[in-house]
Amino acid sequence: MPNKSPNKSPEKLPEQLREKSPNKPADKEDKGSIATRRLQRSTTLGLTATRVGLSHLGHLGRTKLAQRLNPKTTDDIASRESRAQIQRAHEEQIGKTLFKALNQLKGTALKASQILSMEAEILPEGIRKELAKACYQATPLNRALIDKVFRNEFGKGPGDVFARFDKNAFAAASLGQVHKATLPGDQGLAPTQARNQAPNQDVAVKVQYPGIAASIKSDIKALSGLLSLVSASTNFMPDRTVIDPVLDEITLQLQREVDYFLEAENLTRFASRLKLDKVRIPAVFADYSSERILTMENLSGCHLEEWLAGNPTQAEKNHYGQLLYDFFFHSFFDLQHLHADPHPGNFLFMPDGELGVLDFGCIREVDPDFIRKITSYYQLMIRHHGPEKGKGQPDYAGLQGFYEEFELIKPDLEESALRDILQPELDPIQHWMIAPYHEATFDFSNWKWPDMTTDSTRKIAPYMKGINRDLLYFDRAYRGLGLMLSRLGAVVKTGNPWALAPSERGNPDILNPEITTPEMGNPAVRALDNGKLSDVPA
Repeated sequence: MPNKSPNKSPEKLPEQLREKSPNKPADKEDKGSIATRRLQRSTTLGLTATRVGLSHLGHLGRTKLAQRLNPKTTDDIASRESRAQIQRAHEEQIGKTLFKALNQLKGTALKASQILSMEAEILPEGIRKELAKACYQATPLNRALIDKVFRNEFGKGPGDVFARFDKNAFAAASLGQVHKATLPGDQGLAPTQARNQAPNQDVAVKVQYPGIAASIKSDIKALSGLLSLVSASTNFMPDRTVIDPVLDEITLQLQREVDYFLEAENLTRFASRLKLDKVRIPAVFADYSSERILTMENLSGCHLEEWLAGNPTQAEKNHYGQLLYDFFFHSFFDLQHLHADPHPGNFLFMPDGELGVLDFGCIREVDPDFIRKITSYYQLMIRHHGPEKGKGQPDYAGLQGFYEEFELIKPDLEESALRDILQPELDPIQHWMIAPYHEATFDFSNWKWPDMTTDSTRKIAPYMKGINRDLLYFDRAYRGLGLMLSRLGAVVKTGNPWALAPSERGNPDILNPEITTPEMGNPAVRALDNGKLSDVPA
């Protein structure tokens, strides 16, 4: 009989799933599946590489010809603006070429496109803008392939597994799609886990596309070659020493995301340990899940843009903004895990003021040592820059020390290069990073990410050594939080969660219960420190 308690402990649920999952060989290549037409995929990537190279050669030729025809106008303001526009158009054209190829390949290639669109340190804005389309463009699979996945996993079709199964996916992404279904009989949530227990539980069934897992390494290898060509034939990007660690991390991320056992473990971990009453994590139904199919509680709500279209009040925007902010810092400091796929489609604005969090395939466990390092780093940036220009306590040696500790820069960087070349390009980004922590509350309406230009990327590229992997995930999640809060236009009680060392957090001697606000579900307990409001994650 199916288990009526879907959420086992984080340690036991994946074991239960793995024990009952049929012993199948690793995801084999199926003829006709998305991920397995190797010759076709290699040809597509090869043609794309050629198009990118020819496009850039043509751009260089046209630029040199224009300079020869108009040698006297190369330094005036109008000419510089014109060149910037031409450069941006060229970046977008290359981005369109790359996206067209990755969209044709779909699967892991399309997911990689989505991830790369968030890497401001790697790709210029024009290319990232085009690759970001992967967040919104995904075509569902036909019904026959979905039926095939079920027969491979359960030995029978979805209509025989569920009392009702909607063959039309209500959500489609790069690695899989989601269908609505109803469990047979009274398989509702256990009373201690359910908000509205009912017979014939409605569920969301996540189905992985056939052959996806088999294509990861080959797709990333091909993508690496493509980006290397772009790096070698253009001045858009840093060299392989920076690109390769990012692609290695994307490979690991994709391997985690196609492991539905691991996602079930992540879901149950967050559901059992999260201490924010208004944040909802879907329950997992182990008896209806497998390595390639994940059945979860179906949460009802609106995604960000649909919710904003309903003209919510400012108070409602602030409420959900606070939940997003609290979820991020509670996960980071207390759970020591980050939800590292911060796409707006992974959050639901639910009735009764609840925030639903979806897609736990990309969860990063945070090392306590990294928490200590990043806390000290933010403290230093806040002191260095101050609340506004000219009111900080500059510490270039301290910044350089952190850059080296995070393996961002080469150890032989001269102080003059740091002060005169590298740091001026990083200042706008660091001002953006620390802006919310100068006051007790912060209006995120105009918290816009300061996109790096191609010129900026070109200036800092020679000094970059690589990208720290923990920092890579943190920055991606933090930037995703910023984009969500900015789009919401929320005013959030931020304080300064970086104000105290990790060893001091939760110390009852420094908490002031008179200003604690449990109704907000805020993980950062408000404390008075020398008359100033600061946040101390509990």
